[in-house]
Amino acid sequence: MANIKMISIAQTEDELRECFPVMHQLRPHLGENEFIERVQNQAQYSYKVAYLKDETQVVAVTGYRISHGLAWGKFLYVDDLVTDENQRSKGYGKQMLDWLTEQAKQQNCDQLHLDSGMQRKDAHRFYDRENMTRAGYHFSIEL
Repeated sequence: MANIKMISIAQTEDELRECFPVMHQLRPHLGENEFIERVQNQAQYSYKVAYLKDETQVVAVTGYRISHGLAWGKFLYVDDLVTDENQRSKGYGKQMLDWLTEQAKQQNCDQLHLDSGMQRKDAHRFYDRENMTRAGYHFSIEL
C-alpha cells in the first residue's frame, strides 16, 4: 500500500502539463495542447483536475465537477479517474476516490457519480471493491 500523499488541484498550465502523461493513458485521443485547452474551457463549468504526486512524478489524476440535476440533486461527477499504469495496486486510486468523496461531502453533495467504459474491467473491479453501485447504462451517438 502506498504512503498517503497530498492531492492538489492543478491551477497552472505547468501543473496540467505534469498531469497530461497520466491522463493521456485514459484519454489517448487528446494531445497535450488540446487537453489543456479543454480543461481551461471546462473550468467555467466547475471542472477541476486534481492530482496525486509521489516524490518525483504524478501518479494519479482525476477530473471532476460539481453540478445539480433533477435525478441526483447536487452531485459530484467524476469525468476522469486514472492511476499511472506503472503505479497501480499501490492504493493511489483508492486515495483519490476517498478524496473525491470527501470533496463531495464538503460541497454538501447528495451523491458522487462516474461512468466507466465497458472495456475497463479492472476499473470496474476497483469500483466494486469500493462499494460503488452499478446504477445504469450510458448511451451515446456520435454527431
